[in-house]
Amino acid sequence: MKKVIIMGAAGRDFHNFNTYFRDNPNFQVVAFTATQIPDIAGRKYPAVLAGKMYPDGIPIFPEEDLDALIKKHNVSKVYFSYSDTSHEYVMHRASQVQAAGASFILLGPNDTMVKSTKPVVSICAVRTGCGKSQTTRKVGGILKAKGRKVAVVRHPMPYGDLAAQKVQRFATYEDLAKHECTIEEREEYEPHIKAGIIVYAGVDYEAILREAEEEADVILWDGGNNDFPFYKSDLEIVVVDPHRAGHELLYYPGETNFRRAHVLVINKMDTAPQAGVDTILANIKKYNPTAIVIKANSPTHVENGEQIKGKRVLVIEDGPTVTHGGMPFGAGVVTAEKYGAAEIVDPRPFAVDSIAATYAKYPHMVKILPAMGYGEKQVADLTATIEKADCDLVISATPIDLNRLIKTHKPILSVGYDLEEIGLPTLEHVLAKF
Repeated sequence: MKKVIIMGAAGRDFHNFNTYFRDNPNFQVVAFTATQIPDIAGRKYPAVLAGKMYPDGIPIFPEEDLDALIKKHNVSKVYFSYSDTSHEYVMHRASQVQAAGASFILLGPNDTMVKSTKPVVSICAVRTGCGKSQTTRKVGGILKAKGRKVAVVRHPMPYGDLAAQKVQRFATYEDLAKHECTIEEREEYEPHIKAGIIVYAGVDYEAILREAEEEADVILWDGGNNDFPFYKSDLEIVVVDPHRAGHELLYYPGETNFRRAHVLVINKMDTAPQAGVDTILANIKKYNPTAIVIKANSPTHVENGEQIKGKRVLVIEDGPTVTHGGMPFGAGVVTAEKYGAAEIVDPRPFAVDSIAATYAKYPHMVKILPAMGYGEKQVADLTATIEKADCDLVISATPIDLNRLIKTHKPILSVGYDLEEIGLPTLEHVLAKF
């Protein structure tokens, strides 16, 4: 029995365990390690999910303990199982593991994808923040308009009680509160609920799929970060961002998605430099010439947006996009400029506790406030930062209505954005054939 460590971030790592290692007598998983997401390390993957081989569950340690864990447990194999990391980053981890004497392994689609009894359409990306959310909403709307019953299955974000989060179903806003969803979870679930589409998520994605199949004609996989789908997909749609042209070949596993895609959506063309679009088109021609290419914009809109003109504004951006996604700005900055804000206020002098720590970890963020909310404390810190900020109003480009979640004396205007295809083909053409 080979001793194994799974390197993760509370998502792909648990799925890889469930599909490849659980009840597998050839391996003993001695530990998970965790990074990217706060407050994951120090917990256990519970016995009720881990299976009969692990009656005490499996401990989760900080990734910083990796070398010591390899030595302590005489580990022979380390499986890297998280996403949105540069190829250079992945190979540094590989070198670290090999220097400690173990093998470094990446599990692929055939070993980890679950087969559905229903048709599956997946929406993934080459980086965090490319525009998966609006693309998924567009696809869901098209299928729903055709009379199909759609269930969205969202990439995992299990930040709470893992056993309780085995299978989660969201059909109403009340379900978000019932499951004590973080801001990051609400960002992904709330827009689908608003559109009348049921969302599933959790930890055990085969169990989730079997429940979703009971009430859906089509399963819509809504990917996270730049991970590849957990389900074998009949149609793989991948979104590319010309603001980060070339990243489709530089990040793991985004390049996997780029090469596998049946359909590539080049998003944000209205705000991106032409040189970026040209680079992506050249890379498509070289690395995935058979893919259908859809060109698109993601125009922003704000109700009562005229209030922004001439104001000093605090801009809140989607957290993952501007943190490990690496974007220096997002839809919030674009909207502030579009509506004529006099100034975008620098939030950093007002940052409180965990928000200040986020700025220290991601120093590329300037004049944007990431919508961090992985727990009650971080939501409180976000609220306090907004309250302290010297501004006239707040522009929130997170996909949720922050007014539902936090209370502040500052007026908050929510930014909306939808996918808008340019010319032909469109997603509707592709889905009609599908």
